[in-house]
Amino acid sequence: MMSRETASDRPPQLDVRLWGKERGLPHPYPVMCHLLDSASVFGALWDALLSDRQRTRLAAALGLDPDDARRTLSFWAGLHDLGKISPPFQAQVPQAFAELRSDTDAYAFAPGADGERSFRHEQATHWALTQLLNEVGYPGDFRRMRAAVSHQVAQMLGGHHGCYATALTAKEVTHASSYRIGLGGEDWAEQRAVHFAELRRVTGAWAVPKRGLPAELAVVVTGLVIVADWLASQMEAIVAVMPAPEWRGTPGEVDEHWERTQKAAPSLVAGSQLGRARFEADCFGDMFTFPPNALQADLAGELPGLVNGAGLLLVTAPTGDGKTEAALYAASVLGRAAEARGLFFALPTMSTADAMYPRVEAFAQHALAGDRALTLLHSMAWLAPAYSPATSADEASTSQGEWSTDKETATEAGAWLRGRRRGLLAPLGVGTVDQALSAILPLDFNALRLFGLADKVFVVDEAHAYGPWMHQLLTRLLEWLGAFGAPVVLLSATLSGRTATSLIDAYRRGAGFFEPTSVASCYPGWVFTDASTGEVHAPRAVGSGRERVLDVQMRQVLWDAMTNAATPVRGGGRREALREALNPVVSDGGTALVCCTTVAEAQQTFRDLCAAFPALAAREGALRLLHARYPAHVRQRITAESEAAYGKPRSEEDIARSRPASILVATQVVEQSLDLDFDLIVTDLAPLAQLLQRAGRARRHARGDTGRPAWALPEEAPRLVVLEPVDDKGMTSAPRTWGSVYDAGLLQRTAHLLRSRSGGGIAVPGDVQEMVDAVYAEDFVERLDDASRRDELQRMDAERYAKEAAETHMATMTTICGPYDVNGNLHELSLREAGVTEELLTTRLGADSGRVLCLYEQQDGSLTLDEGGRLEMPAASRGALTALDLRTVMAHVAPVPGRWLRDGEGQPLPPGWDKTPVLRDLVLLRMQRADDPGSAWTSRYGGRTIRISDVGLETDT
Repeated sequence: MMSRETASDRPPQLDVRLWGKERGLPHPYPVMCHLLDSASVFGALWDALLSDRQRTRLAAALGLDPDDARRTLSFWAGLHDLGKISPPFQAQVPQAFAELRSDTDAYAFAPGADGERSFRHEQATHWALTQLLNEVGYPGDFRRMRAAVSHQVAQMLGGHHGCYATALTAKEVTHASSYRIGLGGEDWAEQRAVHFAELRRVTGAWAVPKRGLPAELAVVVTGLVIVADWLASQMEAIVAVMPAPEWRGTPGEVDEHWERTQKAAPSLVAGSQLGRARFEADCFGDMFTFPPNALQADLAGELPGLVNGAGLLLVTAPTGDGKTEAALYAASVLGRAAEARGLFFALPTMSTADAMYPRVEAFAQHALAGDRALTLLHSMAWLAPAYSPATSADEASTSQGEWSTDKETATEAGAWLRGRRRGLLAPLGVGTVDQALSAILPLDFNALRLFGLADKVFVVDEAHAYGPWMHQLLTRLLEWLGAFGAPVVLLSATLSGRTATSLIDAYRRGAGFFEPTSVASCYPGWVFTDASTGEVHAPRAVGSGRERVLDVQMRQVLWDAMTNAATPVRGGGRREALREALNPVVSDGGTALVCCTTVAEAQQTFRDLCAAFPALAAREGALRLLHARYPAHVRQRITAESEAAYGKPRSEEDIARSRPASILVATQVVEQSLDLDFDLIVTDLAPLAQLLQRAGRARRHARGDTGRPAWALPEEAPRLVVLEPVDDKGMTSAPRTWGSVYDAGLLQRTAHLLRSRSGGGIAVPGDVQEMVDAVYAEDFVERLDDASRRDELQRMDAERYAKEAAETHMATMTTICGPYDVNGNLHELSLREAGVTEELLTTRLGADSGRVLCLYEQQDGSLTLDEGGRLEMPAASRGALTALDLRTVMAHVAPVPGRWLRDGEGQPLPPGWDKTPVLRDLVLLRMQRADDPGSAWTSRYGGRTIRISDVGLETDT
């Protein structure tokens, strides 16, 4: 027998009993094999996913040549799970742990260390690697930990489970096992060193980086490491390369495993279809089937000559002027120049994202090559019927409803991309802007989201539509995109010069140009900012093929919108003004949109118009109501009917005669995404930007003299009737029912500005930019003649400024820092201020909403999803709902204000429903019908009665 002293002189051997993967496998998978697998997949990702520009930039940052950079970063990727060589992790498989400790002197640890589950393996990686990398010469001084390359790499790899840990101190590094007993004793440290050395030998990562990575590149590497880990951890991937149980981990066997996993890695990457889309089409005609309009033609003629790589393009133009196609063309120009691997199109709402998806899909088919997996990302995208449904409720719940993939473009890759948190990794995406903005909140895996955007063209529609909270988040995201060198396209129908400047300056700061600019936006037009030089090129004004003059008619009214429809109409009230404005439609035909501020006022306005125009109400489709407080399937049906009735002409027959009398009563849901065209717009007073958005639905498409009623001619002078609520002194006074929907001071400013232009109309687009800037002008109050009005408006302005400052401060406090403020400590990207909860971070400030499911009580006491009793409540199968049942349930869910649901208790969730996350917060209402067959269904919830009828959900209090 060999003596203990002789054995100790022999170099330590790799212990293959240390496992890295075990669940679902025929036997434990050695941690060394997983380290090798992850390193090889990283190398395949380096080859297939990164552009030449990114590879060159990473190599330069490290001070290495590209080949050495690939080897070094692959080595790092393999090291991400080195912390699994620790007592708390190995003890999770008792049989393997017992075998490991069969020699009483082996693998010692302090009492309780094996149960220290709070010390996770990624933390162990951070603690152990800092010293190991230092020992092989990685530059830095532990007295200045932020500057130590060894610590930055260790902290980065410790973040592969979504959160970067606090920076270590010099004492913690040099006495790590004393501070963290979960690291174990000498044998544990020895095996970590052996695995470290063997992985370095196999990968050939002998080169030592000269410096660390800037924050934006550390994020990119983190994202690649996470993806490599996920791909390498798939059960089928492991089984395909799993060595036999007698594998001993000799150098020759390790080399053989490395060879096997190197061969398998490219197929893993290709099968995921992460890949790169290629922007191949280089002219407008190759991308679209129609000729460019003035805006699009100007971009096509001028933008390519300005673009040398990444940059930010800001496009401002009226609704309906082809901004979407302009953005997609610009994305192709910028994407090709910047070597982007795809694009993400961000929109303000789920409905706008749903409407944009097929347009981006068509663009991808015409203009792009390569990998074109296209995802739809928002909280309910997986339920959208136009997309590939999840195969089971379990699959839907694991993805948390984040996204859905089109089956024609994603093919088999959709199965991997459908996994949780992976939607932004696809080459192409369409989604709500919050999916992107969550990347700059200190949430788990925010670095992965940033990585998903780092090499794409980022397009933001309706950039004017966000309040101070969202605007601040957007500017911080633009800083990161500027640092990444990611191209950006911003679209807006109405954007003040001050807001435009703040967005452009944020992008320039990220790109390294800190001096502020002043952008004089032109409307319609565009301005390009070069990321490589920081130059803001001169804005280009373009013509519009849709010049017109809005005939704005201000009607001051006493507010009686919520008056019972059976009550006589009083003079000077809103009800009277509305009847007068709509009389031409009722008498002579044509279409009108009545846009209301609140759902309750829209519902009551609909009832009032039914009473005022009974013959119109009796004709099917002549009087419609659209708002958000319907069950989802009802809203979808009404939206589809409205688009068919008021949408773009589809044939010559559609414009051969004017449309019959028809009125749509709606809320702000019609401001965006819906391509609707009315002969007349009647709207309650709103801030100027919203009024201009609504005006964009007035005579939107060319129908000619025959396609409009005589009262709606000329077509180039659409009528906008604004109902201005006033008090008994004739002063603008927002009704109490509006609450905080709109800022009272902005309403005052808008009303005053519109009255000052009465009789002259508003030239679109000619007057728009001037008016948008004027309504926010700092000297607006000073130019008022009425002293009392000045004082009142100053008070309102002060309240608005205070609210905006509070929202901006909250956003600043909750977002991660800019890339230039990380300063070597990646924990800054996971740092969350005290009192800042995940709920606050993931909810728009001031949002107050809940979701209800109405269950209709039938005569036998059973509950169904429909009034007629045909749709039974689905029961859970094998503990959860099927995807089809889940889709059915969610189609009957309706949003309501959160205040409705604060003080009550709904019907209990059926067994198994709580297994699906999207159902857990549902409030189930037991609806009962009164004796009158025509009455609404009602439910008592807390102290209120909630009703549902053909006008949607309502409550009395």
